[in-house]
Amino acid sequence: MKIEILGCESFGARSLACTVITGKKKILIDPGVALARLRYGLPPHPVEIAAALKIRKKILYAFEGATDVVISHYHGDHMPMKAEDPYQLPVEALPPLKDIRFWSKGPEKISGLSARRRKEFSHFLDSSLPSSEGSSFDCISFSYPVPHGTRDKGFGTVMMTRVCEGDDVFVHSSDIQLLDRETVLEVLAWKPTVVFSSGPPLYLSHHVPEASEEAFENALLLARNVETLILDHHLLRSLEGYMWLKKLAGKVENTVLCAAEFMGKEPELLEARRKMLYEKLPVPRGWHEAYAKGEGGLEEYL
Repeated sequence: MKIEILGCESFGARSLACTVITGKKKILIDPGVALARLRYGLPPHPVEIAAALKIRKKILYAFEGATDVVISHYHGDHMPMKAEDPYQLPVEALPPLKDIRFWSKGPEKISGLSARRRKEFSHFLDSSLPSSEGSSFDCISFSYPVPHGTRDKGFGTVMMTRVCEGDDVFVHSSDIQLLDRETVLEVLAWKPTVVFSSGPPLYLSHHVPEASEEAFENALLLARNVETLILDHHLLRSLEGYMWLKKLAGKVENTVLCAAEFMGKEPELLEARRKMLYEKLPVPRGWHEAYAKGEGGLEEYL
């Protein structure tokens, strides 16, 4: 089994995209990318935009030869979109999707916006998206809906994915954020060797007080029972999150790291550093408007 992470906050933009290659399949999970429209009151810095474009290119390349595509839920950083902003992956950019089998979260327990996006993507594919929760086929299995973050807080649900080959078991647990113990126990019941998951949103801890202590206990439980735990996404939207990750890694013997480290790269927490980027590399007034019109380049920020 070969696991390649294509995008994540530690690569500089919002994503949880990866491919899993087995002897029979190339499975592309959550092919999406996005940027926070505002952070610290600032729009995306050009350095972040360049990182998002790099991830977009990797995702588009990953569609080539893919046998299966999984969409865990319908947020813009997890799926191709009918153009909503210039930083996401537009459906119009996708290559021909012939012979690719889609697996997707059903329409239950999703917002009106997610339902619209699901319908739009189905229309683009010219076929209905399946409701894949609870199903299995060959080496792939899918969970029933689990909470997107804290249970019963109205944040909707996501679908987790399990891929197995021999003794190797990979679980993409999407945006569970380690905020629900029952969901973590579901992950462990799959007996994974590698788990790729969103960590808790520490940058929103004033809204989600359980994001630190409760999530840390759930993370410890997971880390002690999985050979390799990859935590990223919501967790690494703050520098505090990276310190949280290193604290967790120091308490267990198993491997705990972020997506960039798993891929042998240095983390680039660009969203967390957006204010610093503007201070170090000032952006001329009107640059974003010019870029949106195709008149502003990224060369000087690369």
